[in-house]
Amino acid sequence: MEEIIKEAERKFKKAVEITSQEFASMRTGRASPSLLERLSVNYYGTPTPMNQIANITAPEPRLLIVHPYDKNSIPEIEKAITRSDLGFVPSSDGEVIRVPVPPLTEERRKEISKIVKARAEEGRVAIRNVRRDVIEKLREEQKKGERTKDDLHRGMEEVQKLTDKYINEIDEMMKKKIDEIMEI
Repeated sequence: MEEIIKEAERKFKKAVEITSQEFASMRTGRASPSLLERLSVNYYGTPTPMNQIANITAPEPRLLIVHPYDKNSIPEIEKAITRSDLGFVPSSDGEVIRVPVPPLTEERRKEISKIVKARAEEGRVAIRNVRRDVIEKLREEQKKGERTKDDLHRGMEEVQKLTDKYINEIDEMMKKKIDEIMEI
């Protein structure tokens, strides 16, 4: 039973990690390198994540600087940024790409907040699905006679405690992200 619960906790942590990555790539009022890291750039005919072909920094709250490792990739990086749904207009001087991050409108902040809430709900659903699967496994073992009813009950309680813990973690991340988005 301990093994089943350890496996469940590993899956819970993975769900929280994925939700955290989703939140990091969402735009807030401030410039963050994570906004561009996941953009796919056509690098010599191969779609490549931007963080693999360039260094991205945020020297100011409203500016991102992209330092490509290969100067020949500058036009493709600019295209990828322009095509993204972020609404950025990059400019290049042949060495680096400057990406000004315009302030968010109130309407856009509310839209992004709704998206954050939806992503948080997806994370919570993933955690609940893991809980359901673990409880099913425990019940199957109990039916086979490998577990007693007390073991089943104890296991279910432990899984529920873990579920609550990781759902609370996602809720905290969501609250923090929404506060960040609504900050002017």
